[in-house]
Amino acid sequence: MAEARYIELKSGWTWKQYDNSLEKALTGDGWRETKAYPSEVHVELMKNGLIPDPYLGFNEHQVQWVGESEWIYRCTFTFDENKDGREHAELEFLGLDTLCDVYLNDIKILSTKNMFQTYVVPVKPLANNVLVLHFKSAAKLARELEAQYGKVRAGSTNLGDPSRVYVRKAQYDWRWDWGPELMTCGPFRPITLTTYAAKISEVQTRASVLGDIGTQLKVDIDIDGELTGGEIKATLTDSTGKVVKEEGVGLGTQVDWTFSNDEIKLWWPVGYGEQVLYDVKLELLGPNKNVVDTMTKRIGFRSVKLIQEEISEPDQYDTGTTFLFEINGVRMFMGGSNWIPADNFLTTLTPERYRAWLTLMRDGNQNMVRLWGGGIYEPDCFYDICDELGLLVWQDFQFACGVYPAHDDFVASVRKEAEDNVKRMRHHPSIAIWCGNNEDYQMVLQWGDVASFPAIKIYEEVLPSVVEALCDPPIPYHRGSPYGGKGWDTADPTIGDVHQWNIWGGKELPYQEYDRMGGRFVSEFGMPSMPVMKTIKYWMGGESLEGQHAQSGIMAQHCRAGSYERRFSIAINENFRVKEDLEKAVFITQAMQSESVGYAYQSWKRQWKGPGKQYTSGVLVWQLNDCWPVTSWAIADYFLRAKPVYYTIKRHLSTFAIGIFRNVVKNKLTDRPRQYYEFGAFQSLDATLDIWATNSSLSSRTVVLQLDYFDLTSAWTRQESHKFDLLPNQTTELLSIPCAGPSRDISPSPNGNPTFTTTYNVVVGAKLLDGASGEVLARYADWPQPYKNLPLPDPGLKVNVNRAAGKVEVEVTKPAKCVFFTTDGEVDPKWSDNALDLLPGEKRVLNVEGLGEQVISVAWLGNEKAQAV
Repeated sequence: MAEARYIELKSGWTWKQYDNSLEKALTGDGWRETKAYPSEVHVELMKNGLIPDPYLGFNEHQVQWVGESEWIYRCTFTFDENKDGREHAELEFLGLDTLCDVYLNDIKILSTKNMFQTYVVPVKPLANNVLVLHFKSAAKLARELEAQYGKVRAGSTNLGDPSRVYVRKAQYDWRWDWGPELMTCGPFRPITLTTYAAKISEVQTRASVLGDIGTQLKVDIDIDGELTGGEIKATLTDSTGKVVKEEGVGLGTQVDWTFSNDEIKLWWPVGYGEQVLYDVKLELLGPNKNVVDTMTKRIGFRSVKLIQEEISEPDQYDTGTTFLFEINGVRMFMGGSNWIPADNFLTTLTPERYRAWLTLMRDGNQNMVRLWGGGIYEPDCFYDICDELGLLVWQDFQFACGVYPAHDDFVASVRKEAEDNVKRMRHHPSIAIWCGNNEDYQMVLQWGDVASFPAIKIYEEVLPSVVEALCDPPIPYHRGSPYGGKGWDTADPTIGDVHQWNIWGGKELPYQEYDRMGGRFVSEFGMPSMPVMKTIKYWMGGESLEGQHAQSGIMAQHCRAGSYERRFSIAINENFRVKEDLEKAVFITQAMQSESVGYAYQSWKRQWKGPGKQYTSGVLVWQLNDCWPVTSWAIADYFLRAKPVYYTIKRHLSTFAIGIFRNVVKNKLTDRPRQYYEFGAFQSLDATLDIWATNSSLSSRTVVLQLDYFDLTSAWTRQESHKFDLLPNQTTELLSIPCAGPSRDISPSPNGNPTFTTTYNVVVGAKLLDGASGEVLARYADWPQPYKNLPLPDPGLKVNVNRAAGKVEVEVTKPAKCVFFTTDGEVDPKWSDNALDLLPGEKRVLNVEGLGEQVISVAWLGNEKAQAV
């Protein structure tokens, strides 16, 4: 019996614009060879010089006609009809975007309306074959369906045309508040011709953790075709290729193996253990023991639970229930980011680019990535890399910010979409939770005028039933994000998860309120900033920076956030000095993002207080990445250039981290932030410091807390030390003390009030030292706020660059805030740390990989225009 053959149709592709009739299009001229495979029409048009790059300047508006047009792809391939033992042939389409009629040798074999489905079609190929893909306009279909079923609400005007909800296509293609409107189409994932007499059609691996008993692996194998007298050879190997177990089983028989704890190692999220992976190889053997077909799945042994148990001791919000993840019996704090598609043109994303993004996350001490519901189900390589790096995946089903329909055809399409993707991903140990949608419940609740919410059928019946039926061991399902309290109270901080958008957006409160605006699991929040200057220069498309400013039209073209100018103005004016120069203004937005998001992380992680008090168990910032060069909430821009906030988050998510809250005591009640020193109608009389430390390891640690005080306008300093034991896997409250300050003769009252505190210019540095070795485990510096009032001194910054060793030494004589190093190369080097708060008396050594001969520049608060070092 001949072996099954898999032939990916990689070559022989041409394309053209559809011109009114298929017959005319196929017989006419104008065909062009594809420049890439898989393919998208925008990419082909750009590579042929037929449209400008929509990521540059205002070019996006010159390419809107592409999404309103129809396009044809054609592939020619040969087939040997005389091959013995291959009675069956199938074409498998892993991704057609989106509306596509498929013809093989002039016969229509398929019509697609769902970008997220896998399509398998039995075919009868000839010796010479022509495969034709006719892509139609998804935008036009959406408008037609809207006319048929009615107009619904779907987010704000910044989230694309509401008709998008009717078409199963990546929703961000219609535009989002961080992305362009680019209605793509094309065969964006591989197409394969499979010929066989018999083949393995589906494999379900069930890797279970049995606690003290050990582990178990069950494997179900489905066969297509006809095979008499055959069997399955199952082999489990570790990452070195060593065979752990091997067995032959009859067709239709389940593989069922049990292992002791000595035989199998568990897979752990990053920071908690190794990411041990195993290959399960299934070989379909014919009657003569020849291999007919082979399929391999890479798996890990781990258990995952979503713990939602009653909280008996209330926090600031009341009691409620937990919302925490338990992996292999260990409850873990989740710190991470939300993920959007990393490009509008998905075919340009390589496995190497995915790995670079996910490695950036891992190296930033993050352990969970949430795949947002307005993008796509990512390709296999994404989840493979998450498995390798130990990143847990929160996977949204692809619904976002809208009132989706639930008519029969739509529900059937969604069910097939869900089944395809759950089957494809369920074996990955990184998959921690499936979630029904992004913000659909929340928006219906907030609007208050939606008469019908038909997609409840999808979120509460279809999707959970698919996950339950297809995932064994179980993977948690959450009906929507956010979702929690009674009556869909998606803002209830005591139940479920929350999206916190009352700082940027909503009530537009000061970011100093983040500590009072958390919840059991904060799955979205954020503050935007502009990217680094070389990214801005890129989107200028060759235009001069001279005369450009933060409010230039081209800057608006590359910022899609709603009411962004007013919201930026509020946060910046309250905290920082306003800058007219573009580069200085860019830096201020970055510093603001870093300070606000960093404060949220440290405040909410503080609420991971140990057994019975695990009040906040996760914080996922919006967002990790960009899909084009833009001003957005991303912590690293389209080119993977990390903003200051990336490093701030990295420090707060370290195994050991310190937090400080400074409460300034005023002479009267005020509606201003508690951290602010007041110099006008209100007077600042004193300041106190709450200091805590987080130990994310599973062992207790004896530490020394060293506090160093520096006055910005004098030579006054003070140092004190305290010894503590940090409990494992939780936060330990360390001190609640008055903030030290110089005497009044050194720091006189700024306004003549003799009772005014002398701490208004005092920076407090905290270091956490290992109690035995003295190793620095963590650092943090608390500065007086608001920063706009500070008399920022020249820090006397000294930088020594050792390119050969890949090290940068830096020190100061006065405190310096957000010391941020950038380089002039296209690819940024990897910094061990950056965006530093530097204090006198310590030389910091930064490791820099890939620096080469790039010129290093540095900026800091008070010197926002970077200068070469």
